[in-house]
Amino acid sequence: MTAPRPTGAPAPAAPDAEAVQGDTATGGTTVDETATDDRIARGLVDGDEHCLAIAYQRWGRLVQTLAARALGDPREAEDVTQQVFVAAWRGRANFRPERGSLPAWLSGVTRRKIADALTARTRRIGIAASLGASLEREGTVHDEPARVLDRLVVTEELSRLPHVQRDVLELSFFADLTQTQIAHRTGMPLGTVKSHARRGLQRMRRSLELAGAGMGR
Repeated sequence: MTAPRPTGAPAPAAPDAEAVQGDTATGGTTVDETATDDRIARGLVDGDEHCLAIAYQRWGRLVQTLAARALGDPREAEDVTQQVFVAAWRGRANFRPERGSLPAWLSGVTRRKIADALTARTRRIGIAASLGASLEREGTVHDEPARVLDRLVVTEELSRLPHVQRDVLELSFFADLTQTQIAHRTGMPLGTVKSHARRGLQRMRRSLELAGAGMGR
């Protein structure tokens, strides 16, 4: 069930089911959408997936608004929103309802994920600069034209991807990191890294296939 959204504003992305796969709920009393914040918080700590869904419905738009204001990019804000609720689910054992409210705790998680996103953005700029310098060097030493063209095509296709997928694939292609190393570098769960890599490659493959079909006409 998705939360209502203001006119013109995109709905926040729901938590990635693959990212929480393997975590099983401990059961408990069914909680409905009218439950108090405290009941939702305690249900979340107990591992009630339904409480996670209600928390997302109730505070997802707040999280996305905070992220959008800080990042200035709606797509990045959607990614951060997803990361916040996945992190909340995985880190629910660290939340203490008696010490503070769930919205306040989610705001703290949001601030950390925003900081991570800004760090990733800086890293992307550095990778792009390094790649550009590398391509210039390749052109000056008369490197094989096909190889330079391949890298240009890959770089162009990467630029079309959502930023998290782009980060993962850039670290794989240009930094030659394994998915496990990427998970350690970025702090993302390995399953999330694999999911982003798979989706990014699928998007790139579809885009290249469409481009090839267009050239063949």
